[in-house]
Amino acid sequence: MKRIFLFVLAICGVYSAQAIKIIHGPYLQAVGETEATIVWITDVEAMSWVELAPADGTHFYQNEHPRFYETYLGKRVIGRLHKVKITGLEPGKKYRYAVASKEVIATKHHHIHFGNVAATNVFRKGANYISTLNPSKDSFGFTVLNDIHSKQERLEALLNCYEKGRTDMVFYNGDMVTVVPDEKTLFEGFVDASVRRFAKDVPFYLVRGNHETRGLFATSYLNYFPTLTNKPYFTLKHGDVFFIVLDGGEDKPDNHLEYYETACYDEYRKQEAEWLKKVVESEECKSAKYRIVLMHMPPIGGKHMWHGPKHAGECFFPILNEANIAVMLSAHTHRYSYHAPLDGTDAKFPILVNSNKCALKAYVNGEGIKIEVIDEAGAVQHTHSFK
Repeated sequence: MKRIFLFVLAICGVYSAQAIKIIHGPYLQAVGETEATIVWITDVEAMSWVELAPADGTHFYQNEHPRFYETYLGKRVIGRLHKVKITGLEPGKKYRYAVASKEVIATKHHHIHFGNVAATNVFRKGANYISTLNPSKDSFGFTVLNDIHSKQERLEALLNCYEKGRTDMVFYNGDMVTVVPDEKTLFEGFVDASVRRFAKDVPFYLVRGNHETRGLFATSYLNYFPTLTNKPYFTLKHGDVFFIVLDGGEDKPDNHLEYYETACYDEYRKQEAEWLKKVVESEECKSAKYRIVLMHMPPIGGKHMWHGPKHAGECFFPILNEANIAVMLSAHTHRYSYHAPLDGTDAKFPILVNSNKCALKAYVNGEGIKIEVIDEAGAVQHTHSFK
């Protein structure tokens, strides 16, 4: 009977003699005040879910917990990429979670044959955690890295400034890879290292750089890095800070030969500016004590500025200049620079540009925002304070 069963599976689909594996992740994305998304990859197609439990000190399997599935048009999704969005969470609350994927070993018409399950090893390693954003939090820390371009040793060195228990989030401020030809490049470039270091329990928010727009796989960006707006630009409110994450697009004119007639970033930035107008007028933005903007390309450089950052400044500065911005954090140039308000720029707020060889270690409390610029050896190169 076993041989007959295997033969039936073989003609229906694909039979796997090996156990299913989770090969990347899980990692936290799009964590907000009342929602979060968990992303992971399996080596074969599967139907997946997340089990959620309160962080109340009880054993994870003391009680049965609700399961959350990725669904589309009323059906649970089957695939290798799994991204499960959990809603209805409470602001400033900590939860435990475990992921599971049930292998699909054969399909024919509407019949599906399931195989083994790969899941979080709660017994040996414990569950993972989600902490929702908390607009009432008194103080917190965050870290910013950028322009890694898949350099693993540099990424590992700079992530040493990440402080477990004190860092609530990490921002990757663009160009974490040089081009996006496939899924493998993203994970080998920076995601796998992030998972090992922190991303199972602390979210990273990816600010799209101009290099993340390049490559045939770049259009799959939001599948791997979902956001709260379903766009590469979005906002977050945590503690006293309202974060505005902007997408500057590409750096050259849309008709540049490098883009093979596919670029339309001028119109994209104009549409983003219309969204930004509504953002700065929102009560959530106005009521925050501090407003921080992150954008990969800094609109600096005067007559030497390239088209992309110049146009981004033309689109965004008139709006941001009326929004009482504490600081804009940028990258792209691979060099550190600091620009006071209206000092060689059209911005009425300071712009801090981080190099590709340093990380920004930020701490926020009621007295202000302190940012240290830290090199690969862990030495503080510069210190800034903003209010």
